[in-house]
Amino acid sequence: MSTTQNASTQQQLVVLSLGDEEYALRIQQVQEIIRYTQPRAVASTDPWIRGVISLRGKIVPVLDLGVRLGLATEPGDDQNIVIVEAESGTAGVVVDGVEEVLMVDDEQLDDLPGGGGDAIDKIAKIGDRLVMLLSADRLLGGVETGAFA
Repeated sequence: MSTTQNASTQQQLVVLSLGDEEYALRIQQVQEIIRYTQPRAVASTDPWIRGVISLRGKIVPVLDLGVRLGLATEPGDDQNIVIVEAESGTAGVVVDGVEEVLMVDDEQLDDLPGGGGDAIDKIAKIGDRLVMLLSADRLLGGVETGAFA
């Protein structure tokens, strides 16, 4: 006689706002959150690269999340830069705000219908909210994070 256990795992997500939408990153992919500082412009063919900042002596590329996701957003007054770590390296991502850190069960995560977007991994259902879970690796994909170090 065997018993089946419902072994649900949980993970922590950092919820970010961009306009009226909510996005999230897994907490282990977030190195830190800093106040927005104007990045120094660099030549780039990617329209979502705002430039670079110096973070404790390391040059970090800064991406515009709205442009990266193809959204028409207006820059807010109190933006933040979320320093994200992926397999390809480290980059800053500009967001309108950082809302909260919360725990979600795996049952609360669904795949995107139709295969989803370029940088969106899953959809988290939190009460009546739908939060788009970003893939740090795909979000930073194509960005030469090592070229600035």
